[in-house]
Amino acid sequence: MSERNRTDRELIDGYRNGCLSDFELLVGRYQDQIYNYVYSLVRDRQLCDDIFQDTFVKIIRVIKAGVYKDEGKFIQFAMRIAHNLVIDHFRKENRIPVVESSSEDYNYVDNAPITDPSVEQGMIVDQIHSDLRKMIEMLPAEQREVLRMRIYDDLSFKEIADITNVSINTALGRMRYALINLRKMAETNHVSLSY
Repeated sequence: MSERNRTDRELIDGYRNGCLSDFELLVGRYQDQIYNYVYSLVRDRQLCDDIFQDTFVKIIRVIKAGVYKDEGKFIQFAMRIAHNLVIDHFRKENRIPVVESSSEDYNYVDNAPITDPSVEQGMIVDQIHSDLRKMIEMLPAEQREVLRMRIYDDLSFKEIADITNVSINTALGRMRYALINLRKMAETNHVSLSY
């Protein structure tokens, strides 16, 4: 069987049995996703590197202690650890995380299929995207986080709930309120989100 075809569970078992390369394969599968998630919250490369490393140190400890339970996807387990380490960092710093985004970072809307728009349409679409990004930044952090995970990371509400350590209903509620708040902001500021 190819190394790439091995399941996360098989790699974890291999690592438990002393095969370090199995853990390296596991890390390789998810390092970009975890690193990008942490960076999207902390917005600082050095801090992100530290939290990323701490995430895998904690994962190693949990696996070696024999308390890791394969209740689903390994990535959910790893993302929850990363999320909790970010929260711990902000608690120690006595500040609430503020996720800031620039246009070249997490682009929530640029995936819309637009075929050969005219210059005018392009300008209108760029303005809509810009307005929408600004409004998203005005959302409460919890709503913004769920919106990003659902739209940009393409995670299910179950995965979002697991990562953020809330119920599925809470994750759904945060998404619902995010959309309601975006509509209200658009109406209040007379922003058109269509072209």
